[in-house]
Amino acid sequence: MPYFNCTEEIGKPDSVPEELLGSKSQAGVVPSTSAADGISSSRVADSTGESSQETFKSNYAKLPDYLKSCLDYSSIVSKRHPVEIGKLVRLLLAEGLIQDKPGDIMEVVAANIVKELIDLGMLREVGDGSEVEVPASYLHLSILKLEKQDYVAKTANLPVRLAIRDDGRDIFPNVEGRLIQSLSIITAERRHYSSGSTGGLSRAYMRNVCGMRFLLVLDLDGKIVYLPDEVGDLIHLRYLGVVNSDLDELPRTLGNLQKLQTLDIRMCGKLSKLPIEVVHIQQLRHLLMSKSIGDCEIRVPEGIGKMVNLHTLSGIYGGDGIARELSALTQIRHLGVKRVSEDHAGELFAAIEKMENLESLSLEAEGCFFEETSPTLFPELDAFSPPPLLQEFYLQGGLTEIPMWLASMENLTRLALSFSYLSESPTSALQFLPKLKHLNLWEAYKAKQIGKEFCSAGGFGSGNSQDCF
Repeated sequence: MPYFNCTEEIGKPDSVPEELLGSKSQAGVVPSTSAADGISSSRVADSTGESSQETFKSNYAKLPDYLKSCLDYSSIVSKRHPVEIGKLVRLLLAEGLIQDKPGDIMEVVAANIVKELIDLGMLREVGDGSEVEVPASYLHLSILKLEKQDYVAKTANLPVRLAIRDDGRDIFPNVEGRLIQSLSIITAERRHYSSGSTGGLSRAYMRNVCGMRFLLVLDLDGKIVYLPDEVGDLIHLRYLGVVNSDLDELPRTLGNLQKLQTLDIRMCGKLSKLPIEVVHIQQLRHLLMSKSIGDCEIRVPEGIGKMVNLHTLSGIYGGDGIARELSALTQIRHLGVKRVSEDHAGELFAAIEKMENLESLSLEAEGCFFEETSPTLFPELDAFSPPPLLQEFYLQGGLTEIPMWLASMENLTRLALSFSYLSESPTSALQFLPKLKHLNLWEAYKAKQIGKEFCSAGGFGSGNSQDCF
């Protein structure tokens, strides 16, 4: 069955209906052999123009259904802007494009599909490799624009993805007769566009949104000051994103969303705590919270240690006994902790050391920003022993020297040191990390410029390309 998308450009007379051509009939069926067999990679050809359009058509046609469905969906969500790989993985799960099989970790299956599409040149990494987009050569193969009357006829009683690009006039579009399964809204100020008020989405507007009872995905980006209790009526919801908003609280009715897999409330500037009902959502796999700088964290209630299905937990404060609870979350793969301080650092590091599956870790010391004259030092870091599978490490806070254990992190592919204010270059400890590809240094050590000595002969992965920022 094709996947239908419609973009409502508020303030313009017509919507833009589209049909994704790939079949979803076998979505999530992953064969044991690689889908790359018989498909020529178009990574180089797409950028140099050496390959004919027939090659792209042939490659697209040869894709098995599970890859084609994911490529088609990626075409929609990355059409205007690149999409974060982690977000794409979470959306693929919520849309039902990844089959849940006993013994499989769905996120791993989805991430492998994304990697396979990257290797085939059908997804392209952007910037530092944390985002992807679909190259133009495949974008127009995945998406077919329809006349409005054809769209209405084809989508009768079929699920539709609706994207709303708001213009600030707080006008909710007419969606009568459409079975909306996925809704994405970008507000006017996030688009840097407005033909009216910029007060954000009103309570009446949000109540209309919460009237779409069959939603699987609700992704809101921009100024929202109120999330109504009626959001708890969206009992089929698997993905709820409310980012860059002005929310100061979340409704307790979120506890009704027992099918919710992802709750993304990053960059909600006024939000400071999570309602206790959220910790009772046992299917929740990804809880992403405040990501703004300057000691901005979200307090979680007691009981977070019972959320045994969590794979992602970010923006959390480890004090008030929470660090001790984290020791029960041994299945965590992505963890981000803010305002790490001496009163709970020991318990926090002991809990992290038990997380044998941890792949990504972000630690931020309390008061670490903009204090070059007397930086806040990371407490008890020398005694820390990171989990062996860690691939990404983000460390924000003052250091007297690079911890000795950092040089032994042989699986590390991405490292960021921020506000460390080291007196000497960290390269002696870092340059022989065998898999390091991305190194980000921000106020990491006291130097006005980086000279040739930064990369001595044989260091920083001979034969592998690195990005350094």
